[in-house]
Amino acid sequence: MSAHADRATSAAKGAANRAGDNPVVEWGARLGYAASGVLHLVLAWLTVQIATGDGGQASQSGAVATVAHQPFGQFLLWVLGIGFALLALWQVTEVFSQREAFDKAKAGGKAVLYAALAYTALVFALGGHTSSNKQTKDFTRSLMDAPAGRVLVGLLGAAIIGVGVYHIYKGWKQKFLGDLQEHPGHWAVIAARIGYIGKGIALVAVGVLFVAAALKQHVGKTTGLDGALKALRDLPAGPVILIAIALGLAAYGVYSFARARYARV
Repeated sequence: MSAHADRATSAAKGAANRAGDNPVVEWGARLGYAASGVLHLVLAWLTVQIATGDGGQASQSGAVATVAHQPFGQFLLWVLGIGFALLALWQVTEVFSQREAFDKAKAGGKAVLYAALAYTALVFALGGHTSSNKQTKDFTRSLMDAPAGRVLVGLLGAAIIGVGVYHIYKGWKQKFLGDLQEHPGHWAVIAARIGYIGKGIALVAVGVLFVAAALKQHVGKTTGLDGALKALRDLPAGPVILIAIALGLAAYGVYSFARARYARV
């Protein structure tokens, strides 16, 4: 049984490696990173709108809806959807090809994230509509109603905070260079450092809202990034904090374009 399992694992790993090395998947992964750049630039703009009180919804669906209303928006949505889908596929191949459990888990999480982004983009490309805020709130409410729900929501919040802190660490220590096949240049490094730190701060804010929801047993503003940014806006110097986060998201978007060129795929 053990030998059979080993052969099955080796076969799966070999298939994943072949899929990951496929030129279409590699090209698609790079397209996905470029799509991520577009998404983060739009999120940065929506964050500025929240900071200035002009409304806006800084969520995945809000960003995609903004793209949909631009000239050639429908075409761009198809490009984004396909790019995110292929990037998700490449991350699935990484789950099998990576050796460390942490790297496997990280690749799996990214695969789910990019698959969700692909779904959102393609729904809008087909003329449909979806709300990331509603999905996040409904998911949190369902989780809260489960056995030990408050603990689960709290753990989810702690995990998101951990991801945010890791982003800050990765940006500060320039660990992102390990994701690249060659040095992207001085300006790309600066954009990456600012981008990872800014995005990390935003993720920490999201995680704090989930922890607060668990402690108060109230879903409240747990609508993901949009809810976190609007909660920050109400703090002293909130608009200034949001502008700083917007600059971080924009910088991350700029870096994503460099990553599309230099990523190790």
